[in-house]
Amino acid sequence: MADLTTKIAGITMKNPVMAASGTFGYGLEFADFVNLEEIGGIIVKGTTLHPREGNDYPRMVETASGMLNCVGLQNKGVAYFCEHIYPEIKDIRTNMIVNVSGSTLEDYAECAARINALENIPAIELNISCPNVKQGGMAFGVTTDGAYSVVKAVREVYDKTLIVKLSPNVTSISDIARAVQDAGADAVSLINTLMGMVIDIEKRKPVLSIATGGLSGPAVKSVAVRCVWQVAKAVHIPIVGLGGIMTAEDAIEFFLAGASAIEIGTANFIDPAVTVKVAQGINDWLDRHGCTSLTDIIGQLEA
Repeated sequence: MADLTTKIAGITMKNPVMAASGTFGYGLEFADFVNLEEIGGIIVKGTTLHPREGNDYPRMVETASGMLNCVGLQNKGVAYFCEHIYPEIKDIRTNMIVNVSGSTLEDYAECAARINALENIPAIELNISCPNVKQGGMAFGVTTDGAYSVVKAVREVYDKTLIVKLSPNVTSISDIARAVQDAGADAVSLINTLMGMVIDIEKRKPVLSIATGGLSGPAVKSVAVRCVWQVAKAVHIPIVGLGGIMTAEDAIEFFLAGASAIEIGTANFIDPAVTVKVAQGINDWLDRHGCTSLTDIIGQLEA
């Protein structure tokens, strides 16, 4: 077998496959379908300082080769997570990572600080695609100044591995990546969803309750691979690639483009054991191609 271990800044993973936030609950929901400890990491659903009800229904719709969602970060808040969820997941022997979101710098920082106190959470993934309510709703992650400011605020209170999740809905994702690196990010993950819309032509109305939503699934893979390739040339911190990964072959594209690990999202809804299957498939591909380690192919795209 090939050596599948990989490192994302301060954390070591037994294999490079993680479950993406928002598609795997807290991991416990999938325990009947897959051995959670065979997954390299699990990024639990988005957590905010205060409870959020999320958006009205309908908030998910299938599209060609993907889906749109506008769930709206529904969760019970960080206090509930610390008191009720953390005790249930802290002894799972894999990297349990919390996705952190917020609407102000203060929200982000306070939520991250509370997670920082949890011994068995080695990292957070910072979702900077959230709207900054103090700046008219513009997402933090669509400007270099906004991205820098939120990462810097979190870095001041969070001393473990800080992964920043980047939005593709920008002019230059490389510029955003450099900004978060300069602000203290240990790694970046990309891409978050692409903005999309579906219209009910009989009702002449949007299908989703808030009109637009985030597009995920196979339809976005080529965009995600391009973004990873561009960012890998722009920063020196590790990259986690995600967006439309359904198979081991999909994952290999991300490694060649420069990712050191990957996340699987929408595919979990189709096959709840896909993470473990992809990890095995990566091993098989490396064996077939005479590679002894995952590191043999990271960033080895000939272009």
